[in-house]
Formats: sequence, C-alpha cells, structure tokens
Amino acid sequence: MATHVIRTFGDPVLRQRATEVEEVDDALVRLVSDMFDTMYDAPGVGLAAPQVGVQRRLFVYDIEGGNAPGVVVNPTLSGHRGEWNHDEGCLSVPDLWWPVTRANEVHLSGWDLAGNELSIDAEELLARVFQHEVDHLDGMLLIERLEPDQRKEAMRTLSTRAMGLAP
Repeated sequence: MATHVIRTFGDPVLRQRATEVEEVDDALVRLVSDMFDTMYDAPGVGLAAPQVGVQRRLFVYDIEGGNAPGVVVNPTLSGHRGEWNHDEGCLSVPDLWWPVTRANEVHLSGWDLAGNELSIDAEELLARVFQHEVDHLDGMLLIERLEPDQRKEAMRTLSTRAMGLAP
C-alpha cells in the first residue's frame, strides 16, 4: 500500500532540481519500496523522487506491469537518437495526455541500490520513461515539453481544475 502522496502541478517541489544521492541507506531503500507501491497504485510506469516530495536524484520504473521493475540512482542520459511522437501523461498532471516528441533512443547511466553501475540502451517506451523521469529530477514538468498552443490549452485546463470548475 502506498505511503506517499503524489505531488501534482502547482507544488513547488516539482520545479526544483533534485540533489545527488550521496549514500544508499535503509531510509532510501524504504523510500524506493514505497515509491514502487505508490507508482503501482496510481497506476503509472515511472515515478521520480520529487513527485513524492523527496529532492533526490532517483526514480523507479516498470513498463511491464510488475514484471521488470527498476530503480536508477543519479541517472544521466546520453546518446539521444531519432524522434518518437507519442501520447504522454504524467502522474503529477493526472488524467491529461498530450502528443510529445522525444528521442526514440537514449543511453541511461546511473547506479542501482546495491551500488552497481547501470548502463542501459533504451528505445521507444522505455526511452520515453527515462527522459520523462530525468526531466522530473531536473525540475521540468511534461507541460514544458508541449507545443505553445498545446501548453496554453493545458494551462487553461489546469487553471480551471484549480478553481474547482472541472474534475
């Protein structure tokens, strides 16, 4: 059962760059376990620590619904190649989806909880999840990736929601 609330659009924690993880301790391991529960309960395929109010550079992901969970500490992306336009949503901007163009392929480097170095070549959905979660770690939300007209409409929708005029 999830113990964290997912922070949503308007929460200032989502706009701050997360700090590097200095050490993996029991508290961080518990946080990661709670983040998986929170992500699965949402449901989602990725969740960055800032989305649960923790300003550390780590995220969890699972694009196969419980069959291939992963955690990345202090991730970096490189090797962006190609383009893939696909509808994308965000747990911090719930129930809204937009077509977003991202790199089709990326290389992710980082660490797992045991201190092992990670080096993952990803494409399509996994590459998109990695880019989306690293954006969160850099204080960037999905709406900043939208085309100007899409962003204006998204902001209108979010403002209407904030005023309680829409679900």
